[in-house]
Amino acid sequence: MSQYRFSWKPVAATIVLAAVLWFATFYLQWGVFWFKISISALVLAALSLTLQPAVFRFTLNWRSICIGVFSAVLLYLIFWAGKAVSTAVFPFAADQVGAIYGKGEGTSTWIIVLLLFFVTGPCEEIYWRGYLQRHLMVRFGRPAGWLLATALYAGVHVWSGNFMLIGAAGVAGAFWGLMYWRFADISPVILSHAIWSTFIFAVMPVP
Repeated sequence: MSQYRFSWKPVAATIVLAAVLWFATFYLQWGVFWFKISISALVLAALSLTLQPAVFRFTLNWRSICIGVFSAVLLYLIFWAGKAVSTAVFPFAADQVGAIYGKGEGTSTWIIVLLLFFVTGPCEEIYWRGYLQRHLMVRFGRPAGWLLATALYAGVHVWSGNFMLIGAAGVAGAFWGLMYWRFADISPVILSHAIWSTFIFAVMPVP
């Protein structure tokens, strides 16, 4: 990854844009949530591909498919256990988890599935890991870059005002960030995010 030159201006600009987009998505009450988050992720992904079109390695083969599926299942189980622990420890946890799922009210499950699997999941990974984390690891080294990217990913979710969602974003961001760090290939990370988010939000929500 050290072969890519780091420039503060475009990286900082995308971080500011991400904060603005997540503000509009989570804090402002107008519009349909799942369309807003998909459009926000799509804008960031398109910008990432425009700024660095030649650096994304996407290799969809049996290895990346197996890694993506296995990691999605593992992360789902982590969240299942995390929900059980958090609701036992924090009195507000159940209500806040319910509020997360409440954002899907009024939207067809099939629309949510299609948006999560084909738009939101892939586009978030293209920006947050494939663009931002890669650049931060180049600039600060892999451990620090991974930690900073994870903190930023969790941080933009502060607009939700939902402690459980911020924590969930931190856990998921750290998980996918470690995957990208380990494999230096965005394809299994995209598949992992797409499968996990589709199942946890639409197909098999955590009980």
